[in-house]
Amino acid sequence: MDAQSYSTALSDLRTLRDQIKKTRAVLAKQESDRDKLITKMASYEKAKAERIASAAGLGLADVVTLVPALAPDSLAVNNTSQPQPLEPATDQTTADVAQTAPQHATAPAMTTTSARPAPPSAGAPVFEHPAAPGTPRSLPSVPAGPSGDAWFGHASGLASTRPNFTQQARSTVFLDTNTGVLVHRDQTHHLDLGTASAAEILTAVFHTIPEGVERIYITAGDPWHRDSARYPYLRDAVAAWLSAPIPGWRTDTGRGRDRMAGHFVHARHPVGRYQREHGDSHVEIRSVGEWFDLDGDPPHTVRDAFVLLWQALRRHWSDAVLMGSPSQTGRDLWTRTIPTRGQHADGFPVLSEELRGLLHATAGQGRNELIIPPRVPEQLPGLVEYDRTFAYAKHTWKSPVGTPRRITAATFASWSQKEQMRALYGCGHWQVRVTVPATWNHVGLLPAPAPGDRAWHYPAEGGTTFTTWAGGPELHTALTNPIWPWKIEILDGILWEDGKPLDDWAKKLKETWTNLSAQAHFQGNAEQARAAHLASRAVRSILLYGIGSFAQRPRMVTGTTPRTLERDVPPDAEIISFDDELITWQKPTGFARDPNAHPEWAAAIWSSARAALLSQRHRDDDTYAGALHTLPGTVVAFRTDAVYLTQPQNWPYHHQPGDYLLRGHLTGPLPAPATEGELLALRDAGRTAHTSTGQES
Repeated sequence: MDAQSYSTALSDLRTLRDQIKKTRAVLAKQESDRDKLITKMASYEKAKAERIASAAGLGLADVVTLVPALAPDSLAVNNTSQPQPLEPATDQTTADVAQTAPQHATAPAMTTTSARPAPPSAGAPVFEHPAAPGTPRSLPSVPAGPSGDAWFGHASGLASTRPNFTQQARSTVFLDTNTGVLVHRDQTHHLDLGTASAAEILTAVFHTIPEGVERIYITAGDPWHRDSARYPYLRDAVAAWLSAPIPGWRTDTGRGRDRMAGHFVHARHPVGRYQREHGDSHVEIRSVGEWFDLDGDPPHTVRDAFVLLWQALRRHWSDAVLMGSPSQTGRDLWTRTIPTRGQHADGFPVLSEELRGLLHATAGQGRNELIIPPRVPEQLPGLVEYDRTFAYAKHTWKSPVGTPRRITAATFASWSQKEQMRALYGCGHWQVRVTVPATWNHVGLLPAPAPGDRAWHYPAEGGTTFTTWAGGPELHTALTNPIWPWKIEILDGILWEDGKPLDDWAKKLKETWTNLSAQAHFQGNAEQARAAHLASRAVRSILLYGIGSFAQRPRMVTGTTPRTLERDVPPDAEIISFDDELITWQKPTGFARDPNAHPEWAAAIWSSARAALLSQRHRDDDTYAGALHTLPGTVVAFRTDAVYLTQPQNWPYHHQPGDYLLRGHLTGPLPAPATEGELLALRDAGRTAHTSTGQES
């Protein structure tokens, strides 16, 4: 290829990129054409991955993955720091490896002692079985030797401490953009919103309330979706709505202690932040759907719910303030439970950036899995939904604290079985090689990396071997499950001391939830009962999203580049939208110095919750609940806190966090759902058909 052909090829790439964005029906073929063209261009001796990536609308890493020869020197991979998963080995081979290479060794395979005979595994195939086409992701490992050991510490000068100030309450209104009904304090107004653009909303609200407001909750209408038909992606429509020019206003740049600045582009629950061009007025427009789901509730009921929520929280926090989102509120309330005396009076230090990155990549959240025929019948005898009430609140009693310790395979192997089980039952995060028993015929127990960004699947076919990371609760369940212990080989691990950094916070939220739930049940006024119910759901969101906010994610920077200067788009940026004038892109910039970043707490709770979906003991009833206590072939799906079965179960329910609540029951025969949409349609039909008992999760 000559220079002219190379330039022509760059132009062809730009054309293909535009077509891929606008013509989704032919996406697969066009991406294939793009990849072939990139591969062909690599034969040009002066080809640069940076220019090809920009022209193709890809990240630099994507181009290098497709054509490794284009990798810049700065992206060269150090294979010694990212070891590949080892092939399954016999116990003897594993022991030999543990003696000769302690940093990359595997501990002898674990099973629990049992009187049961060993399964007939001789001759059973051992193979990888990905759940979807494509190449599974490779999870990161801790580097061998001193370089990896250096990860096991805390970020310098960064710790969660109790605040010495009180948050300032914001003047708030509630607006239904379908009807134009606005509620401010105890007054109701009717606005003419036109097309409900951000400009029209701000103009109407500030004309009606001259003293101004600081927060506008949208209770219905989703105005940011009004022009969605004009855009290929919902997120593009939202971004355009937020960024449309507003005379006299500009995008907020933050103020005082409030570091929130700029718009937050989210397909369903965006946040628009604005400030006067010549003044001190700051206002945000956001969806109330962050707090709870509404069912046609008018704005005054939503306001009543927020008032009840604030009053209930003030019983436990004298300085409680409702912030814009449940996650912000949850973290702020937690910081006000940090002890001022005792062991943690100096706060809770933040992990090193390396360990935070590792946890971000290897600790998934809720389990979402649809099980399809032949693992379930083509025709289901029924569909029964059980949802764990206020589930995460059950798993906050124990969390990791202190300086993390690295537990190599050799160290783990040197421990007694009692010490090993105690470690796995403690606060840890483990890299393991897992083998499913040859005779296994139930659901998968441990997450494995699947194709896609942060995607997970749960191998269940007998003989399957895979390498993954998992928390102690899940490993403990895999080893002690009521059917057959799985084979677990420890490759590496992170172990903390057991502590209770979230216990006081969670107990107060649980008491608040209990009180509001009781109000909803016993309140004679239907509107006030509904408001109390919504307030109880908001408490659930505060805890749920508060926990999620501890799981710090890498910062993303969004920028724009003129279309005429396309080559100035950063080489590692992802192009998220473009028009005839501008290219909008985003790129990761690493982790912020957030003093409240504690991904180890979120990871521990998520692991416990996934384990409880499989098996949970009810001591007072002397019984167990969960998917592993059902017949093989009767589990249809998992969705975070819920499990969907073909048969009803006699599981105890006492209105306590973590209890399995019967939410829906649809009688069959029913065709087994093949997609998430089909499952959700059956779920909704089952909830409608189910006779309500007055219980809510």
